[in-house]
Amino acid sequence: MRPPDAEGQAVAVFAALTDPTRRALLEELSRTGPATVTDLARRLPVSRQAVARHLGRLAEAGTARQQVGRPPDRAGTRTGRHRHEGVEQPWTSLNSPPA
Repeated sequence: MRPPDAEGQAVAVFAALTDPTRRALLEELSRTGPATVTDLARRLPVSRQAVARHLGRLAEAGTARQQVGRPPDRAGTRTGRHRHEGVEQPWTSLNSPPA
């Protein structure tokens, strides 16, 4: 027997996946693993604000989640100069490879 909200969850997932940008974000997260909003905006032709908005919709649908904890160190970033440390956490799809 299905949980009472299973149909609603399925509708939310399919609605979220109708957008090509959201599909591209999920594909990128699934292919490369966890990434921050800034990292994703650099890889795709989308602004940081749009990435954040789309990831929010994916999270509402249950297809992506924001990881809790310190963001991963980035190559080329000097110690003590993490502009987004503690603010911008990595996102992952539900089937991302481990970080």
